Amino acid sequence: MSFRLTIPVRTDDLDLNGHVRGPAYLAYADHARWECLWAAGIDPDRLREKDLGPVNLETTIRFRRELRARATITVTTDFTWGNGKVSRVSQEFHDPDGALVAEVTSVSGLLDLTRRRLVEQPGDYWRALADRPELLGL
Repeated sequence: MSFRLTIPVRTDDLDLNGHVRGPAYLAYADHARWECLWAAGIDPDRLREKDLGPVNLETTIRFRRELRARATITVTTDFTWGNGKVSRVSQEFHDPDGALVAEVTSVSGLLDLTRRRLVEQPGDYWRALADRPELLGL
């Protein structure tokens, strides 16, 4: 189940050529991931109480089409879980016509803030904390 969020492009997200800057895509991706977590019932305060914190280990942006001022984009967010300490997050950015504008993929983990180590099977922790784990692909 993909989580969807529509975001308006702001003027301060643009570069000198009038295109959305790379760091703005990363900010949109972060915002969409957190909105997905909130929608799933994850409260950041509960994470901190359990001495856990999400971390991005790798992020890649693939630009597909131009995105300019005054546009809106819809960001879909999908989580993929496997064995081990990391998960993958795939996000697609679509313009109002449905055209793929960009893709952001991330490798993420869940950090035990006391031990300063990634936890094994992070999906188990997310599932236990979520009211709607299906939004997280769990």
